[in-house]
Amino acid sequence: MTKDVIALTRRMPTPGAVLTGLLSGGPDTLVDTTGEGAVMRLCDDEGRPLVSIEAPLLVQVAGEAERLLGATPPPVPYWWTEARATTGVEHAERLAGTFAARLAALADGSAWPPEAARSLAVVNTENVSMAPAEGQPAIDVLTDKVAVVIQDRPVVAMTAWLSDAYRAAATAELGLQVVTPPGTTLSPAVRDSFSAWPSRWVVRDERDGYYDGLTGAVLRWQDGMFAPATSADATADDPRTPVAASYQEVVATGEHQLAVTFRTVHPADDRLVLGGALESIWRELTGAPPAGWGTAEPANLPWSPRQITDLARERAPEPTWCVVVGSPDRPALATVRISRTTAGVEEDVTLMFGYGPDEEPPVDALPRAAELLATRHRLQSMLVQLRKARRDLAVPPRFEGPGVPLAFVLGADEIRQMPDDRARHTPLSEPPVPLGPKTHPAMYYPLPGDPSDLSGWQDFERLMRHLKGE
Repeated sequence: MTKDVIALTRRMPTPGAVLTGLLSGGPDTLVDTTGEGAVMRLCDDEGRPLVSIEAPLLVQVAGEAERLLGATPPPVPYWWTEARATTGVEHAERLAGTFAARLAALADGSAWPPEAARSLAVVNTENVSMAPAEGQPAIDVLTDKVAVVIQDRPVVAMTAWLSDAYRAAATAELGLQVVTPPGTTLSPAVRDSFSAWPSRWVVRDERDGYYDGLTGAVLRWQDGMFAPATSADATADDPRTPVAASYQEVVATGEHQLAVTFRTVHPADDRLVLGGALESIWRELTGAPPAGWGTAEPANLPWSPRQITDLARERAPEPTWCVVVGSPDRPALATVRISRTTAGVEEDVTLMFGYGPDEEPPVDALPRAAELLATRHRLQSMLVQLRKARRDLAVPPRFEGPGVPLAFVLGADEIRQMPDDRARHTPLSEPPVPLGPKTHPAMYYPLPGDPSDLSGWQDFERLMRHLKGE
């Protein structure tokens, strides 16, 4: 049974409904709060945590429960309340399920997964014995090298739980390792969190035990963390790592993703409104603005550049991270990192759109989208790639292949700083396209690519060396 249970309800869970759910373990189970009341815990009579419960979240964005859980929620807006059972306690998972079932019954909704919340009966918690939990309720195993989180959900998303665990591990200078069953996928918002060693996505596998879901390397638990196994024929000079057979089972679906990464740099100004560049390119490529955003998944707030700006200003000089999603009929997701630097206010955006076998990515709209960013939103640089990958944007634990670059864009300020007019004369077969005013243009560099041909990366590397003067 899963360790995470979620109640999706039409009405806000009242204090009475929450209390009824919290008493699922009977009168000998006490209530504690952490995080200034943001997280409640069911504890036994010795104060040891059994179940941690996040404060209810009002979701005002359609499609998030379907995307992250495969569940059918009430119509938006609805309330999302998560409960997480402590690993290794016999009754904790049943207790979390009963909590969610009671909450769903009292606040008019449903619980996910359905099999975890079948009973409203009191769960016997007598003689529970476990080690006291310290700090993070989402962390299941803690060593001097990594924090390990066990997730049994269809999609591992950047939830408030996981975000807190990631920050706690980073603060303690530890890696974060997330362990999942083989059928689980990642939200794109989570993928980048595994970029720093020894953080990794650990997939349980019948044939190879464990493997890295992003690289395929077979893993073993050794020296207090999951680390790559060594092949029998490895040597000190060639430390080979076997690749899991499951990771190599490539499935051809005909689906594609259009991935856009870009950076804008704005002067720090009281009139500055962030998110405009993202909305401009989103509208240009889909015909509609983003649907919603949030500081964690599910994205729960309707799209609002003003609210994002207010949040970033409130958090400055600390950076602000958020996720932005599209409507259910056009899979799209972006992560945005806003930072205050000596250059001004920087927005680093990673954006992707999903397309089915019979859908054509709007490649012809890319020059116009790039021009909007370059002329109106102080674009510094942008890279566009086309990938053979899932339409729903979920990251599977198998090889999907790299993207192929379609275009690179360099902002007007960067062009102006280059000597020798090298930005206009490149070794590529196609000449760059000036964007914006002739006296102060940005440059759009077409990189014709095909997902089955990696030569586009060779062109991209040649272009980068040329622009750097190498």
